[in-house]
Amino acid sequence: MDKSMMGDLNSLNQADQQRMAAMIDQLQIRDSLRMYNNLVERCFTDCVDNFKRKTLDKQEETCVTRCAEKFMKHSMRVGLRFAELNQGAATQD
Repeated sequence: MDKSMMGDLNSLNQADQQRMAAMIDQLQIRDSLRMYNNLVERCFTDCVDNFKRKTLDKQEETCVTRCAEKFMKHSMRVGLRFAELNQGAATQD
């Protein structure tokens, strides 16, 4: 949580601060689950094309690994860029 948000939360009473912290935690969990579900759906759709075996073949496994790595790197890059933009906006205030 950034410092400007913490400053705004500090103006609330203790009960409201706890409710807001719980809501923020829930949103973060929801976003993490959404990202994970998107990762699984995307990589499964792109990489798995037959259901003849219970396990992935080597090509599918390699594809899923690369897809997951690419997805995570992209998500981290977007997160860092968002943080940079957010920090730049905070310094302009």
